[in-house]
Amino acid sequence: MTGPAAQVNMMGYGNFDQVTGGIHFRLRARTFIVAESLQGPRFAFVNLDAGMASQLVTIKVLERLKSRYVNLYNEDNIAISGTHTHAGPGGYLQYVTYAITSLGFVPQSFEAIVTAIEMSILQAHDNLKPGSIFINKGDLENAGINRSPSAYLFNPQEERSKYRTNVDTLMTLLKFVDGDTGKNIGAFSWFATHGTSMSRNNKLISGDNKGAAARFFEDWVTSQEKNSSTNSTLPNSKVLGSNQALFNKASEIKHTGGKACINTTSQGFKVRKNKELKFVGAFCQSNVGDVSPNVLGTFCIDSGLSCDFNHSSCHGNDQLCVGRGPGYPDEISSTKIIGERQFQKAVELFTSAKQELTGKIDYRHVYINFTNIEVQLEDNKVVQTCPAALGPGFAAGTTDGPGVFGFQQGDTEINPFWKKLRDVLREPSPYQVDCQKPKTVLLDTGEMFWPYPWAPAILPIQIIRLGSLIILSVPGEFTTMAGRRLREAVKETLISSGNGEFDNQTHVVIAGLTNAYSQYIATFEEYEQQRYEAASTLYGPHTLSAYIQEFKKLANSMAKGENSTTKGPSPPDLFSIQLSLLPDPSGESPPPGIKFGDIKQDIIIPKSGTFKKGDKAIATFWSANPRFDLLTEGTFAVVEMLQGKNWLPAYDDEDFCLFFKWKAENITFIAAAANVNSYGYATLEWEVPEEANPGVYRLRHFGSTKDTKESPNSYYTGTSSAFSVS
Repeated sequence: MTGPAAQVNMMGYGNFDQVTGGIHFRLRARTFIVAESLQGPRFAFVNLDAGMASQLVTIKVLERLKSRYVNLYNEDNIAISGTHTHAGPGGYLQYVTYAITSLGFVPQSFEAIVTAIEMSILQAHDNLKPGSIFINKGDLENAGINRSPSAYLFNPQEERSKYRTNVDTLMTLLKFVDGDTGKNIGAFSWFATHGTSMSRNNKLISGDNKGAAARFFEDWVTSQEKNSSTNSTLPNSKVLGSNQALFNKASEIKHTGGKACINTTSQGFKVRKNKELKFVGAFCQSNVGDVSPNVLGTFCIDSGLSCDFNHSSCHGNDQLCVGRGPGYPDEISSTKIIGERQFQKAVELFTSAKQELTGKIDYRHVYINFTNIEVQLEDNKVVQTCPAALGPGFAAGTTDGPGVFGFQQGDTEINPFWKKLRDVLREPSPYQVDCQKPKTVLLDTGEMFWPYPWAPAILPIQIIRLGSLIILSVPGEFTTMAGRRLREAVKETLISSGNGEFDNQTHVVIAGLTNAYSQYIATFEEYEQQRYEAASTLYGPHTLSAYIQEFKKLANSMAKGENSTTKGPSPPDLFSIQLSLLPDPSGESPPPGIKFGDIKQDIIIPKSGTFKKGDKAIATFWSANPRFDLLTEGTFAVVEMLQGKNWLPAYDDEDFCLFFKWKAENITFIAAAANVNSYGYATLEWEVPEEANPGVYRLRHFGSTKDTKESPNSYYTGTSSAFSVS
């Protein structure tokens, strides 16, 4: 589901300057389907390497599935959840707030995600077979810290004392086993940590730490099955001979220049072809709201001192306070380390999983208008949710990605300049001002409808049962304590209403950012401080209480075996009125005498004559915009290894050691735009990994171009000169 790798704003940080410029590693949709029998109840859970789910994506996926399967898969029994990577292309959500930095809707980004979900569900459906599911749980201590610890302290001491830490450290894992062969075919786990190991300045598409963990897990299972590494077919140093022989052989092989190929050629150069993947490992998101992977803590970038505890700022400046990951200052290293920690814990749980899940499959799903829910509190007082709104703490951003200058987390005042600007967009109604207190309304998104709604009003909530496992699908980011309260309330309801069918051994997990997106859900107490998470809690101080009330209704219905809940109002489908302001690439041509795929800067051979482990081999190619074709299930970049007289792919743009970077050259206009030279450069960087075998290698680039916007695509490839690795 890797979207456009150039010129598209990334979803997550809200940074206009953060536009895609290459690939760290590719994004995937991973699905499991469980059915009691081929005709019995079933559900599908989809995990996306994406910032979050999207209501519009869900609507269009359901339309496609209806055309394939009629009503077999529908809004009740499908959950689509995002990992919350902040390094994926945006432009696929339907509300204005989430499309501002992407310059509106990006059809190519949207289509990549929708198609990947459809194909992933189709593959899972076609692979249904008898099997067993095992569950295991354990604590992972060093993959997340609370990024709003001062807000967490606003929760009652009595409640906080029930928990050892201010983040949830529990990972819950499902292990899927083929009933016919006994082989392991999948593992899905839930654990809360933000997808912000890659910073707001990164421009490479990446699944961040959860995407990394998934890749590590899938490679580990493959290596276990083969009892060797994924590159075991490559020759070893004994076969290849001496370093001098390698150097001599490599020096004879020069770059090829750009060559024509067809649209599917790059698929043949994939190291791990989709049809050959026998195991699916997914790392799903949970109540992630206040959990950061930047576990070293927060520091002022000007002084190196710790940030202000209450506001996460330095001298009143929010932009100077930034969290540090375990690989600081290398964000790629931090991504890998946090991914490895999740992967290693998952392997531990996977290999020791013995409790088999048995029992019913069941589900409940409703739509609710969250702008006007009457909520009855424990003291019988009735309160109400509000139309969506964002406070000034939202504009301050977080320690993972600081926001706009002039704001701090915890702000409840707006300076005159920003207040005037706010009122130009929409001055909040007196009702909204009162309803949202103590939040001061910075953006009255719930009362803004031009050119179409700025924020969702109608949201889905869903409970899925898999035996003794209960999955709560929530369309947002619950903070740690908010998630704990929701889980406990649902579990208590199931036990009290279930006539013995549920007990303390019932497992409840939160699947965050699922089916739609509505930002954050903080506790009532955290809402008082108005840090980022609270300022981004859209529907007012009683948002969490509303969620708990409505989820308890679903839990009660499930526990009693009833299905009396009303479906609620359907969310709008705003596809036909989306605005797309990002221009498409209109046609490209390189300078005279140059072909796309030609080498611009060849490999620079080290003084030693050969590359060692940890060295970087870099080549730059003349290249057209990668938006012309996403090369889905293909690759823009390959490391090839010489075997005999044949070149075989060793690494591609899904590997952590190979980076594909694309940068546009300035466009040269000639004769009043009658002729345009438009092109870019693709830089392939291969950091020679420890497991690389000695041998002769070269870098290969694939791409696509158009002469004009209306002309068909043409495809090209080119290689660097060869080089040796010893």
